[in-house]
Amino acid sequence: MRMRVECNAKLARRWHLALVRRLKDVPDLAVSIKLIEGLPGSPPGLDALFQLEATIHGLAGYGQAERVAAADLFALADASDAPVDLVIDLCGNPMPGTERRWHLTYDGIAGEDGLIAAVLSGATPTVRLIEGEKIIAEGRLGTEYGGVALASFDEMLARTVTLIAAAVAGSCRTRLPNVRQEAAGPPAAIPSISRLGQSAARKVARRIVQQIYRLCYNSPHWRVGWRKLDGPDLFDLGAHPKTGWTDLPDDGRRFYADPFPFVHQGKLTLFVEDFIHRLGKGIISAVDFIDGRPAGTPVPVLEHNCHLSYPFIFEEEGQIWMVPETSANGTIELFRATAYPGGWVKETDLVSGLTCSDATLIRHDGAWWMFATVRDGGGAFSDALHLWSAPDFRGPWTAHKGNPVMIDIATARPAGRMVVRNGHLLRPVQDCRRGYGAALAIARVTKLDHDGFEQEIEAMIGPGPGWPGRRLHSLNSAGGFEFIDGSATAPKWKALSH
Repeated sequence: MRMRVECNAKLARRWHLALVRRLKDVPDLAVSIKLIEGLPGSPPGLDALFQLEATIHGLAGYGQAERVAAADLFALADASDAPVDLVIDLCGNPMPGTERRWHLTYDGIAGEDGLIAAVLSGATPTVRLIEGEKIIAEGRLGTEYGGVALASFDEMLARTVTLIAAAVAGSCRTRLPNVRQEAAGPPAAIPSISRLGQSAARKVARRIVQQIYRLCYNSPHWRVGWRKLDGPDLFDLGAHPKTGWTDLPDDGRRFYADPFPFVHQGKLTLFVEDFIHRLGKGIISAVDFIDGRPAGTPVPVLEHNCHLSYPFIFEEEGQIWMVPETSANGTIELFRATAYPGGWVKETDLVSGLTCSDATLIRHDGAWWMFATVRDGGGAFSDALHLWSAPDFRGPWTAHKGNPVMIDIATARPAGRMVVRNGHLLRPVQDCRRGYGAALAIARVTKLDHDGFEQEIEAMIGPGPGWPGRRLHSLNSAGGFEFIDGSATAPKWKALSH
């Protein structure tokens, strides 16, 4: 099969190189490049904004957004001018030929313009590959750097490469779960391209305010909330309970996040990410619950050579196991408790060579399944859902043939243990459209097998009067208690006073 990729001659970027490299890995596929002349370049002021952000935020280079020479593209691609079977139009070529053609759009706008408009307005863009009126593939793009246009643009370009490569391989989905826009707050109206310069100027002013905030506050600073279950939980309510949550206090020098409660021999113990601001690294700590309250403050139970979070804990074969997030090592690692709640020793790597977030395991229909989001070739950590299956929780784990089974910043990333209600498998997921961990959604899995994966959204839950703040990030329960977490402000001078 022969394929041609068409790009704007004025906007050749590094992500085009990354895309061609990925496509060249497809067996029996020859890829050529055509640069389309006569199209407009970047909106006025955009390059100046990117340069300013790179200076303010210490961004090393432009990543996927970096401009490249046309010669670099031509050197990588097939130089043949033979007829092609498929064209991937990345720029909205105004004079297309007669070949079969996939058009790339962001929120219905061809080329970079739609993506830039979405980034500068803080919206969550939907990317699509379209052939005529048929959607070949689609995804909701996300970023871990909301408010930083250059970093957001870079991550979304990287995930665009993932989507196109998956579509060419025939494994990308064509339908996303429906989500209520208002659950994460309605995005600002996407400006027309002629107004992008004004929008960029407003963003620069906002960045200055954000930089001052970062100088004065530990950001982010998470907090854990808990409540005793005297009635329905959040899975059944689909909303905050009438009674509020009690905070797990911290000393201002650290935060607690990712609460995972676990009952062993009748005792409830809460495991959390314990992030010490001064060290910039997380460990796993734990605290027992006695007489319905935490018995003191969490104490360290697991430290590692990398940042740890999301202590997914379970019991199997009479022993207690943990799969904490070890994405900085490029692994998903399995630990075993030898002196519970401590004494954790590494048992094995379940997955290696990938940057995976929030691995969540469940036994379903006679097999073990593992869910995690994967940062594939850059891009966000939270929008590309991958699955693995295994006959045993220790492995060997086999990647799903459809990975990524979904690209969706609103419903991909796990947010806690999955549960079964009325015969349905429910998974809490993170809605990151308005930033990492901004809100929760409850997803009902409608298909989970070796052929594919599908889910529908049952409820969306954000911060509210019962849980004030800017974020709602995870959900777990055990022993008659329910736990969530979210963000709070923590002045740096508070930590200095201790």
